Amino acid sequence: QVVVYLMLDLDNFFTDIHRYIRYLEQAVILTLRNFSINARRIQKLTGVWLDYDNLLDAKKICSIGVRASRWVTMHGMALNVNTDLSYFDHIVPCGIPDKSVTSMQQQLGRAQSMQAVLKVLQQHIFNVFGMCLHGIHQL
Repeated sequence: QVVVYLMLDLDNFFTDIHRYIRYLEQAVILTLRNFSINARRIQKLTGVWLDYDNLLDAKKICSIGVRASRWVTMHGMALNVNTDLSYFDHIVPCGIPDKSVTSMQQQLGRAQSMQAVLKVLQQHIFNVFGMCLHGIHQL
């Protein structure tokens, strides 16, 4: 999994947690598109989903769970890249019993370079939030 915990002072962007979550989802959707995976949001279900045309078949590829204190964000998201999905057989992921999970590896049929995924995701996060790098280490 690629786990991303952004620590942003939303006072510098916008003070809206739902908008923040939608931005995280959008960065992941754009990242997956770069790898030829068609993903989207599902209304009333946080995260990023595949096979969403039939809600019974929808599979979660990215979970998002955030917290903010005084508009400073904590926690974040977990994108299943080369994740061993058998671990999910022992839990109810995100408390949603009728949905399964998937990974980039499962969808594409081969392991993905974590470094490549991180680099693309980082760029989409910066673009979606309108950020630029100034003295920050880039992956």
